[in-house]
Amino acid sequence: MTKQTNDLLTRGPSDHSVRDQVVEAATAHFGHFGYEKTTVSDLAKAIGFSKAYIYKFFDSKQAIGEVICANRLSQIAEIVNNALADVPTASEKLRRLLRTLTEAGTDLFFHDRMLYDIAAVASRDNWPSAVAHQARLRQLIQEIILEGRQAGEFERKTPLDEAAEAIYLVMRPYICPLQLQYNLDSAPAAAVLLSSLILRSLSP
Repeated sequence: MTKQTNDLLTRGPSDHSVRDQVVEAATAHFGHFGYEKTTVSDLAKAIGFSKAYIYKFFDSKQAIGEVICANRLSQIAEIVNNALADVPTASEKLRRLLRTLTEAGTDLFFHDRMLYDIAAVASRDNWPSAVAHQARLRQLIQEIILEGRQAGEFERKTPLDEAAEAIYLVMRPYICPLQLQYNLDSAPAAAVLLSSLILRSLSP
């Protein structure tokens, strides 16, 4: 998340340790009770701050949720980057991308369900963190396609942005938190089958 985005989400005193304390406590509280069922009053009571004091640092419950969501999505982005590092071909990168995203999303769902719900709400309501994450994925897909074209792995006739958007839409039911929760049973097989389908469509 950029400093500019953080500035929009937070306000008041520049005491980052207190902000971090609120975010840490909120992460634990949302993780136990859920984001949508928790009010700022509930959160204030749970962490021992007044509601007014929390509002000195965050202008809404969503602003707190945004930071938590951005942190989780940053972790997923790091997992993806590590998974793609040193992968020799664009074809294998596309396979690895879809598999890694479905595995990371599924893992979050089963191990931090309440926090997964924050990501689903962020996707549903187009929070800036979710929109930025989607934009990063689209850009990554486009870069992989371009790499494949330069290496002669992929066809060159389809406009680059059109091909990237089509692949993103095919992947979306298994990489978007809002949709993945309804496709968990088929996600592992889908990651394999859809990757093969995508790669056949990209063949020169």
